[in-house]
Amino acid sequence: MQPRDASRPAERKSGALRRFAGALKLLGACLFVFATCGPSVDAQEDSPAAFFRADRERMQAQRQQARPRVVQRPTLMIRRAAPVRGYAREAPPIHRNTPLDLPARADPNAPPPAVTPGETVADAAALPAKPAEPAFTIAVIGDSLGQLLSQGLVEAYSDKPQIAILRKARENTGLVRDDYFDWVKGARDLAGGGDKISLVVMMAGSNDRQALREGGVSSELRSARWLQIYGDRVEAIAQAFRDRKIPVVWVGLPVMKNDRFSADMAAFNEVYKERASKTGAAFVDTWEPFLDDRGLFAAYGPDVNGQFQKLRSADGVHFTRPGARKLAYFLESEIRRALDDAKPKPEADIAALNPKPAPVDAAAPPLVPLPPPRGSGDPVVAVPLPPQIPAVVIPVKPAEGAVVALTAPALSPGGRLASPARAAGAANDSQALVERVLVQGRPLDARPGRADDFSWPRR
Repeated sequence: MQPRDASRPAERKSGALRRFAGALKLLGACLFVFATCGPSVDAQEDSPAAFFRADRERMQAQRQQARPRVVQRPTLMIRRAAPVRGYAREAPPIHRNTPLDLPARADPNAPPPAVTPGETVADAAALPAKPAEPAFTIAVIGDSLGQLLSQGLVEAYSDKPQIAILRKARENTGLVRDDYFDWVKGARDLAGGGDKISLVVMMAGSNDRQALREGGVSSELRSARWLQIYGDRVEAIAQAFRDRKIPVVWVGLPVMKNDRFSADMAAFNEVYKERASKTGAAFVDTWEPFLDDRGLFAAYGPDVNGQFQKLRSADGVHFTRPGARKLAYFLESEIRRALDDAKPKPEADIAALNPKPAPVDAAAPPLVPLPPPRGSGDPVVAVPLPPQIPAVVIPVKPAEGAVVALTAPALSPGGRLASPARAAGAANDSQALVERVLVQGRPLDARPGRADDFSWPRR
C-alpha cells in the first residue's frame, strides 16, 4: 500500500475557504447595490446605452424642427341667414341722361281693392283669389251605409274640384222610426234649403228590420200594411226632390252576411225599385258586385283597381275603405249622365229647338190663290211678288199620295213588265233553277271570274 498523502486534506480546506470568501464578497456587493438603489447617475450617463439613447432623442428633435407645423381646426357649418323682410340690393347709380323706368300710374277712377276689417290694402292685394264655387253638388243622404258611400264618392272625385259632395247622411236612422228622425221631412227641408243641389243620392234601409208604427197601429215587418206605408215614404222622399227639379239616384242595399238579413234587404230593394221609379228616380243595384263565384256573401274581392282587398267589415253589413270606393264606382255612370244633363246647351242648339217665327209684314199684299195650270192635278199657291217681277207658281206637295200595292209587280212605263213570251221563259228558267238546286242538289254553273269558278286555265 502507498503511504497516505497528509497535505491533501489541507488543500481541500483552503479551497473551501476561498469559495466561502468569494461568496461573502458577492453577497456584500449585492447588499451594497440594494442599499444604494443602483449605480450612480454619472455611471449611468457614461454607459453606452445612455449615449445612444441621447443621440436618438437629439436626431428626433432636429426632424421635428425641420417638418412644417400643421394645425387641424374643427370643421365649421356655414349657415346662410334668412332674408330680412324689406331687404333690397343696392341699386346702381343713376346718371342724369339715363331714362328712368317708372311704374305706370294707377287709374284714379278705378275702385280700391276690397279690404276686410283688420287688413291692409297691401295684404288684400297679396291674398290669392277665392276658389270658385263647385258647379255640381251631390247630396248624399241615408243611414250609416250612406255615410260610407259619401266617403267613397269623396275619394272618387277628389281630383275634380268642380264636383262637391254634400254629406247629409245620419247614423242609426231609417224610414221606419220617423219618431227618431223623419227622412220625409228632412228631404223636404233639404230640397227647399239654401244649398244648390244638383243631384241627390239616397242609401238607407239597414236599420229598418223592425215593426212600423203609424196612427197608433203597429205593423209587423214586411206585412202588407208595412210594405204599403214603407213604399209611400220612399215615394214621398223622391217626390220632395222631384218637385224642386232635382234628380234622385236611389242606391240598392248590398248582400249581407246573415241569410235572413239578406232576404229582408232583397225585399227592400224591390220596394225601392218600384216606388222610386214612379217619380223618375234612377235605381242602382249593388247586390251582385259583392258576391263570390258561388253567389254568396264575399268579405274579400277585387277593388276598383283589380287588387284583392277586404271589402266588408267584420259585422257583415258595413264596408271597408276599399269597399266604399268600389260601392261609389257603380254610381259614376248615373253621375256622369246627370253632369251631361246639367251642362248648358249651346245657343245654336237652343235656337234650333225653339225657332223664332218669321216677322209678318203688314204692308205686304194678301195671298191670292192662282188657278192651277192645265193638265196638272197638284194644288198650287200664289207667292206675292212686287209688280215688276212676274208671279211664279210653286206646286205644293200633296198631303196624301197615290195608293201603291206593295205585293204587285212593278210596272214599266208602258204598263207591262215584259212581253208574255219572255215572261213565260223567265218563269220556266226559275222553275228549272229551283228544281236543280233545291230538289236535285246540284250546284249552280260557275261564271267566269266568280269565286266558285275553279276551271284551269283561267277563262
